[in-house]
Amino acid sequence: MAKITYVEHNGTEHVVEVRTGMTVMEGARDNGVPGIDADCGGACACSTCHVYVAPDWVEKLPARDSMEEDMLDFAWKPDPVRSRLTCQIKVTDAIDGLVVNLPEKQI
Repeated sequence: MAKITYVEHNGTEHVVEVRTGMTVMEGARDNGVPGIDADCGGACACSTCHVYVAPDWVEKLPARDSMEEDMLDFAWKPDPVRSRLTCQIKVTDAIDGLVVNLPEKQI
């Protein structure tokens, strides 16, 4: 299990324990975190699970692959360094304490 903090655009924090092997998106979806729409269900075919990773976590996560990079072009105000799709971040013990900030909206 990893504890992940999802911070809504308005500052509301949701601290959720997510099972290892799931994705950060599934953790948000299964725990009712608002702001993660996940329209494609985790297939990396949309950008509605977009977040901004906290600066101190950017280098700790595996790099984005080309499919994720392409999908981020469709996200709301993507940040070239901090933007990630939560469906592409697997939960491991190494990401215990991860903090992600949700954008103003998903598109």
